[in-house]
Amino acid sequence: MTNSEAGTARTTAANQARQQATRDKLDRIEATLRTLRRERTPVTYPAVARRAGVSRTFLYQNADAKKLVTTAIAASGDQRRRTHATHDAQVEASWHQRALNAEDALKATYTEIDTQRKRIGILLGQLRDLQAEYIEGTAQRVAEENTALKQRVHQLTDDNRGLEQKLHAARSNNRFLDRRLADLEAELIDAQLNRPTSARPGGP
Repeated sequence: MTNSEAGTARTTAANQARQQATRDKLDRIEATLRTLRRERTPVTYPAVARRAGVSRTFLYQNADAKKLVTTAIAASGDQRRRTHATHDAQVEASWHQRALNAEDALKATYTEIDTQRKRIGILLGQLRDLQAEYIEGTAQRVAEENTALKQRVHQLTDDNRGLEQKLHAARSNNRFLDRRLADLEAELIDAQLNRPTSARPGGP
């Protein structure tokens, strides 16, 4: 073999070795990105370089490596935004359900108050009609029952006032969460529309 042939063989072998080393690095990068996604760990250039055992320079300068990392970073950001939006939607639904429950409780309270008022009206009518026939002790017991019923109405009225305050607070929270959810949806749409085709390398 001539010196020229030997030199060519050495160059070919060196190129093949570099190509194999690059492929190994890319394989480690892909495995690292899968691990980070599984762990729900934020994808950054320093984190990928450290776990994959490659330099940041390789991640920035190798086109295939850079594409893998930037794609993973963009996907991770989209997932976080979707997770936040889902969480806010669940919170909003919870407050909405609380508002509905408060309205149902308020309706039930109104119904009970109406029932008690009707009962009081009937008892007062009976008391006026039959008071002359009752002995003093019986009239006293009826008067005490009437007093107790009035106190019950006062208590129900106070309870009703408290429920109205809770309902007002729940509706206020519901409106706030509606605005918050709309803002998050708008941010998500803006981010998707304005996202560049090639993401800028992230920082540490």
